[in-house]
Amino acid sequence: MAIQVFNTLTNKKENLITAEEGRVRMYVCGPTTYNYIHLGNARPLVVFDTIRRYLEYAGYQVTYIQNFTDVDDKIINRAREEGMDPMALAEKYILEYFKDADQLGVRRADAHPRVSQHMPEIIKLIQKLIDSGHAYQVDQDVYFAVRSFAPYGKLSGRSLDELQAGARVDVDPRKQDPMDFALWKSAKPGEPSWPSPWGLGRPGWHIECSAMSQKYLGWEFDIHGGGCDLIFPHHENEIAQSEAASGRPFARYWLHNGFITVNQEKMSKSLGNFFLLRDILQKFPGDVVRFYLLSTHYRSPLDFDDQKLEMSKKALGRLKVTISLIEEILKNPVEKTPPPPSAPELKKALQTARDAFEQAMNDDFNTSLAIAALFDLSREVNSFINDSRFSLSQTSAQALAEVRGLFSQLGGQVLGVLMGPGEDKGQPDQGLVEGLMDLIIQVRQQCRQRKDWEMSDAIRDRLKELGIVLEDTPRGVRWKRA
Repeated sequence: MAIQVFNTLTNKKENLITAEEGRVRMYVCGPTTYNYIHLGNARPLVVFDTIRRYLEYAGYQVTYIQNFTDVDDKIINRAREEGMDPMALAEKYILEYFKDADQLGVRRADAHPRVSQHMPEIIKLIQKLIDSGHAYQVDQDVYFAVRSFAPYGKLSGRSLDELQAGARVDVDPRKQDPMDFALWKSAKPGEPSWPSPWGLGRPGWHIECSAMSQKYLGWEFDIHGGGCDLIFPHHENEIAQSEAASGRPFARYWLHNGFITVNQEKMSKSLGNFFLLRDILQKFPGDVVRFYLLSTHYRSPLDFDDQKLEMSKKALGRLKVTISLIEEILKNPVEKTPPPPSAPELKKALQTARDAFEQAMNDDFNTSLAIAALFDLSREVNSFINDSRFSLSQTSAQALAEVRGLFSQLGGQVLGVLMGPGEDKGQPDQGLVEGLMDLIIQVRQQCRQRKDWEMSDAIRDRLKELGIVLEDTPRGVRWKRA
């Protein structure tokens, strides 16, 4: 089955047909680095990281670019408040971004271009627009002439007059049209600036992504991603200036994730209802936050509260318990005399889960249904293990090992929430933890054999204080995080 994506440009699902067979070139708008990222920023990071992972799973070679906007009014204003150099402030929050992204298991892009490092490309693109009659200079500022690009509005699905009626635009009598937007802004005292043919200044917001995406991916690439709040004006303006400059189509497919809401209102700094990811990660592990962000289809709104994160924590915990049971059984087999349950049935459930997972992800990356397929498999595994006739025969061991591998591949490598030993970002090495716990359990068992109940109970109670629960099962002692 072909991968289908919902293309904002055409407002419908389409088969993913890339410019170059077997390769996907993908650009995703990154954060403006003037503060720690909030949960609304985190959603596209996780969504498009997962899309990238699935495309690789499906056999594509993916070139993934995500930029940093490190030159912006917000950065300049925040730097004034903190008494810092704007570029130093931007650098600080780029480093903090990576700390948070690592906690979410977001992989590094193939390149993370910064605006400040691409002034020659930006200036060259602006000059090209001036030379072709799509931009004009006023004093030391340069503006894009929106009415010179006839298809303007095709991404947002509205005409230029409709957009102008509903938009808040800068009042500047020097503009040829109120909707014209800045490509280059003249320098102001105390602000970072760069030399250009039009004088000292800095680029406007929209031209940055056009210049950087063109440098790393070419004029026409496959997927452009971002939050739905970027459809207008940012992505609309990107299309206009890029296609006006090249005379060719820009991105083939435009993918946009939905808003995160709080009490059904969009999360935003202006409303004061945003939550820094850094604060959320103090209360919930990164894999839980990632699981929560993927539990709803990426185009749908996602309402936020702590209770939903608690539910995600419990749900992800159930999958981890199933995986732990498999690993425990494979390490400590217990044979029983009755005939074992049918291992082929478990292998059939495994294939059903893989098929359902792929079908969900092929349908516009429906992570919600993909996760449901993993839970269906988890229930089948639990039934198989809890069958009174269960024994670890060669066939059942092979089936369980394959299931463990599938959880690692689909839940770990693709969704990024069920990583294998030592793969959890920002977490202690799981192999070391398991080895230490095996040693502690052996010591406690020796205490029990010597009838040293006081020491045995002390070990159990101290582990509980540290968040580790010991459980006595027919297959021996099992441990889990509380």
